[in-house]
Amino acid sequence: MRKSLFLAFAILMALSLGSAALAQETVNITFWHIQNTGTGPETIQQAVDRYMADNPGVTVEVVPMQNDPYKTRIRTAMGAGDPPCVFPSWGGGPLYEYVQAGQVLDLTDYMNADNYLERFVPASLSNVTFDGKIWGVPVENTAIAVFYYNKAIFDQYNLTPPATWSELVDIAQTLIDNGVVPFSLANRTKWTSSMYYMYLVDRLGGPEVFASAANRTGGSFEDPVFVQAGEMVQQLVEMGAFIEGFNGLDYDTGQSRIPMYADQAAMELMGTWQISTYLAENPEFYEEKLGFFPFPAVEGGAGNPSNVVGTVGDNYYHISTTCANPDEAFEMITYLIDDESVQIRVENGRIPPVVGVSEMLEDPVLKEVIALVENAESVQLWYDQYLPPELGEVHKDIMQALFGMEITPEEAAAMHQQAIDDFYAE
Repeated sequence: MRKSLFLAFAILMALSLGSAALAQETVNITFWHIQNTGTGPETIQQAVDRYMADNPGVTVEVVPMQNDPYKTRIRTAMGAGDPPCVFPSWGGGPLYEYVQAGQVLDLTDYMNADNYLERFVPASLSNVTFDGKIWGVPVENTAIAVFYYNKAIFDQYNLTPPATWSELVDIAQTLIDNGVVPFSLANRTKWTSSMYYMYLVDRLGGPEVFASAANRTGGSFEDPVFVQAGEMVQQLVEMGAFIEGFNGLDYDTGQSRIPMYADQAAMELMGTWQISTYLAENPEFYEEKLGFFPFPAVEGGAGNPSNVVGTVGDNYYHISTTCANPDEAFEMITYLIDDESVQIRVENGRIPPVVGVSEMLEDPVLKEVIALVENAESVQLWYDQYLPPELGEVHKDIMQALFGMEITPEEAAAMHQQAIDDFYAE
């Protein structure tokens, strides 16, 4: 009897120890991302599935979410000390705040190992390199803001893509006179309207005007360039150039694209990530009607017309310092931008930030986009990503009010400057 009890106890102990050992061997990684349109979710999932197949001891929990809710959720998670193991950003000021707070893992050694760093276009790393160290992996896309236009509408009214701001305004007036909305815009999320303002500031004064104001190196947001940019924005609003109710329309649900598909609006200023969305949502529109042109030059402006607003590497992926398994997390990230994932992204209308990608491109639209980036004298990171998170939110609020004609251009400039003064005075 005693032998039987002892044997049963020994078996139970062995099973318990075996289960404990198995639990210790299991690696769990939580991965948040915002690739929720078109083929984005499938592209992410196939890479994760391949990684888990090659690493059966690792389980990756993939959590997709929409753009703007994610921004709130990651701030909350970071504040609570409970971020996911892997998470995305756009680099710039918000990322740097997490870096300074010790919440993001330094990836320099990982990137230098086996010359992995050389896989990426050098410009793609600028927004995640601080204090001589690399804090993120560029993965998703080379994304710049361009004007998309409906070629059928342009042909109907004998219009051609403009080279200057005056020509763009003339096109808008022609369309208005013929009952067509010139610009589709869904500005409930506020960052969409900022693209006009950013480009106008750059075309009028060059990238130095914003950089010197944002970095407090002798510049000011009350510089006449910022005021003039606001005046030019409100000129379009007063003309009736934007779709009705634009400040209440939601970009994430496609409310700026639908008027383009329906021939109700002629143009939209948006990032080139939208190419893959067009391909997935409405390939007929993409193939038969879609054209694009760069933001036009502003007559008399000091900015180089080759300059673009955007990022080379949108999105970047990071590892939080709370991640218990950073080695596995980094290896998982490499699957997101390995040769198979790069090929899938190219086929779906994206331009991954890797060396030699231009040779893989067959789509003429994508070739034009990469040519714009390669020829650009400057790539201006989105203001709401360049600035610290709190100031980025203030900027977006100001943009919505400026486009809504609730404040004057002078008030918008003063509010920007007051916000940055208050922020750094704390």
